Amino acid sequence: MDFAFIITIFLIGFIGSYISGMLGIGGSIIKYPMLLYIPPLFGLAAFTAHEVSGISAIQVFFATIGGVWAYRKGGYLNKTLIIYMGSAILIGSFIGGFGSKMMSESGINVIYGILALIAAVMMFVPKNNVDDIPFDQVKFNKLLAAALALIVGLGAGIVGAAGAFLLVPIMLVVLKIPTRMTIASSLAITFISSIGATVGKITTGQIDYAPAFIMIVASLIASPLGAMAGKKINTKVLQVILAVLIGGTAIKIWMDIL
Repeated sequence: MDFAFIITIFLIGFIGSYISGMLGIGGSIIKYPMLLYIPPLFGLAAFTAHEVSGISAIQVFFATIGGVWAYRKGGYLNKTLIIYMGSAILIGSFIGGFGSKMMSESGINVIYGILALIAAVMMFVPKNNVDDIPFDQVKFNKLLAAALALIVGLGAGIVGAAGAFLLVPIMLVVLKIPTRMTIASSLAITFISSIGATVGKITTGQIDYAPAFIMIVASLIASPLGAMAGKKINTKVLQVILAVLIGGTAIKIWMDIL
């Protein structure tokens, strides 16, 4: 690896992890296309979809640790939500991560495109004042939450994401969880999900460890900084930023697929 390659990978990891900490996502929705498209633009070695999904999986594991740590105080973490959705998504992500070895490069990109498109549509669905609900009065359908998390885990495990870019709109639109609680809890659920995806990728030899290490270092620095910034930004602004990021990524992925 030359110096330019190291700096490029570090910046991709830093920017993606800062945004992930701020918005409560693992960051793969951002870092997957960045890893796929940016290195070749600078004449650097291109990653395959399998390599990108492997690097993303292990990097998300560390990025979410930093984010959860920053949100550990203040009542942001809904433990019941984390237990139900976390256990279901762990099973799904392991199955998806292990089974992705048998998929083609284009197949992985199509799955990623479908997930991003669904998430983009959901982020633009009107949300009925979910932020008016006090944290101690939040209620949700536990069975529905677990079922949706299992489905998200299957798809997210395939692309090496932890699924938070889809979990966040599900929690906001379907389960009616307040924005800041959604951001904090989704980071914790994403951390659990990334365990299954990471184990699946490692056991099938899909991880390029050198760039993954660079991404991990960037994640541990940037994710807590993003989480601290997210606490200070208006919740409507956070929702708009996330919607634009997910929508833009979905368009780019489908333009390349088609």
